[in-house]
Amino acid sequence: MYNCLICFIFAKQKKESVLMHITNPVIYFEIPVTDLARAKKFYTAVFGFSFDEEVMDGYDMAFFPFNDSMSGITGALAKGDVYRPSKEGVILYFRTGDMQACLQKVLEQGGKILYPATVNEKYGFIVAEFEDSEGNRIALQQIIMKGGQ
Repeated sequence: MYNCLICFIFAKQKKESVLMHITNPVIYFEIPVTDLARAKKFYTAVFGFSFDEEVMDGYDMAFFPFNDSMSGITGALAKGDVYRPSKEGVILYFRTGDMQACLQKVLEQGGKILYPATVNEKYGFIVAEFEDSEGNRIALQQIIMKGGQ
C-alpha cells in the first residue's frame, strides 16, 4: 500500500527521474501570513506545533518543527512584503490522525471549512481543506484502513 497519493501517482506513471530515486523533490515551504503572532497561535492550537522564530533576509519567519531523521518536509510561517496569503495556487497538505478533531480546532480558532472531509476508499485516505487565520487554503489528509477509519 502506498503511503501517499503522490507516491501512488509516481509509481503509476513510472516516469521517475534519477533525482526522484535520491530525494523527494519538495524540501521546504513557506505559508504567507500578515500577522505572525495570530498565525502561530492558530497553527499551535490546531496541530500542537511549536515554532522557532527568526528574521531572515529582513522577513519574519516562524519555523515549523523539523527532525532530520524523520520523513517529510518542513517550512515556515513567513511575513513580509513578498508574502501574500491566498486561497489560490499551491495547496499544502498536513497529515492528521484525527480529521474531525482537527477540523473542529480549525473552527474554534476562527478558520473556515472550504472542502469538507471526504473519504477516498480506493486510495485509503480522507481529505479536507480549510482557510487558516491568514486567508490561506490549507489541506488535511488522514490515512484510513480499508473499509473505513
